[in-house]
Order: sequence, then structure tokens, then C-alpha cells
Amino acid sequence: MGKRLRQQRHGRGTPQWRNRAHLRVAPAKYPNIKLSETYEGYIIEMKHDPGRWVPLAHVVIPNVADFWIPAGEGMYVGQKLQIGPNAAPANGNILPLNAIPEGTQVFNIELRPGDGGKLVRAGGTYAIVVGKSGRNVIIQLPSGKVKQVDGRCRATIGIVAGAGRDEKPLLKAGNSYYKWRAKAKKWPIVRGVAMNVVNHPHGGGSHQSPSFPTTRARESPPGQKVGHIAARCTGRGCRQAKARMGLK
Repeated sequence: MGKRLRQQRHGRGTPQWRNRAHLRVAPAKYPNIKLSETYEGYIIEMKHDPGRWVPLAHVVIPNVADFWIPAGEGMYVGQKLQIGPNAAPANGNILPLNAIPEGTQVFNIELRPGDGGKLVRAGGTYAIVVGKSGRNVIIQLPSGKVKQVDGRCRATIGIVAGAGRDEKPLLKAGNSYYKWRAKAKKWPIVRGVAMNVVNHPHGGGSHQSPSFPTTRARESPPGQKVGHIAARCTGRGCRQAKARMGLK
């Protein structure tokens, strides 16, 4: 009869596969306030958010807003922050990109004005303001990619806290288990060809090799939908054909 596939068990939504939302502190994003005005706020609390790997700073603007943002290196409880176009470009302050000098390190950058922050939020990362072109600002992301963003989008001055997290070795699988358990990460992931024939359509055989066909129809039942789903072409011949056409 066999065993139900992993993707089938994910779909049931049992506690084993569910995101532990009750451990999340709060959404980390900028408040919905007037972008044309400058405010003063205070950090009243720093808190660890399980699964985020970046501490959160609880910022309060008296009588205006109460919000959480990813903390930057050097930020501390009691620190006074300025939020707005007239804020000083100092560590922790939140400014629109068109008000930030070129060469400044920034993080938690908005893609659209007022969306709360989407880019450069991982621990130890930062982007650099490279230049300005009309209404847009050119930033260099941690990957090295250069991107143009609307100059009204907000960003925080500094570097995201939590750098050096990857420098500590896990040493054993048990540590990795607890690391991924805090997130909605499906771990460990076992290859289908490494399983027994009763556990996966790719399992079994005298050596590890994907079962054929590796392409399945989109209308296939859940127990068969593994490998390439409704693929137009697969394998070396497909890659060579795409290369001749100049496609990736």
C-alpha cells in the first residue's frame, strides 16, 4: 500500500508542518504615517523573535505610532530615533532614500513608498546608496545587484544586527533540527531516489536513479505528482535546445 508522500502530509496542515505563529512577536515594518513629516521616537524594548534570527526593536512615537523593526548594530534600549525626511543620517534613523547621502549603508528598504520594508532584512546584511537618478535612487544590494528604487521609499541607516550567526558550526544534526523547527522549514529533506519503493515513486531499484517517467501530468493524483510537473521538456536535450535559442 505504501506510505503517503511528504507533500501529501504537508497539505493536511497538521501541527508537525504548521508554522509556529504563536511564537512570532509582531510584524516588523515601518508605521503607516505621513511620509512628508519628521517624527521622534524611542526604542523601549529589544526582543528575540524565534525563527527570524534578527532581534526586533520596539519603537514608540508618542501619540502617533507603536511599531517593531529589525534592529541594527549599535541600537539600544532608550535610543532616540528620528523618522522622516528631515532626520539626521545617523545610525538607526529612518529616512527616505532621496534624503540619504551617497555611500551610506542602509537596510530594511521599501520597494514601494509605504509598504513597510521589503529588502535587506537578514542578519548582518546592508545595502549601499550608490547614486541618484531623477526621482529614483540607485542602491547596491548584498548580492552585488544594482537596483533602482523610488526615492520616497524609506530605509534605516546602518547594518542589520545578528551578523556572525553562520560562523558557529552546527556540529550535529540535533542542532540543525532545533534550528529549523523554529521556522516553517521542512527538514530534513530526503531525496525520493534514496527511499524504498513503497515510500516514493522514485524509490527502490539496485541503484539510485529517478523512476521513469520523471514528468507527470498536472491532472495526476497527489501520490504520483513528483518530479517535473507538466514539463514542456526535460533533460540534456532540453538544456541544449534552450541554449541554442539563447534562453536560460
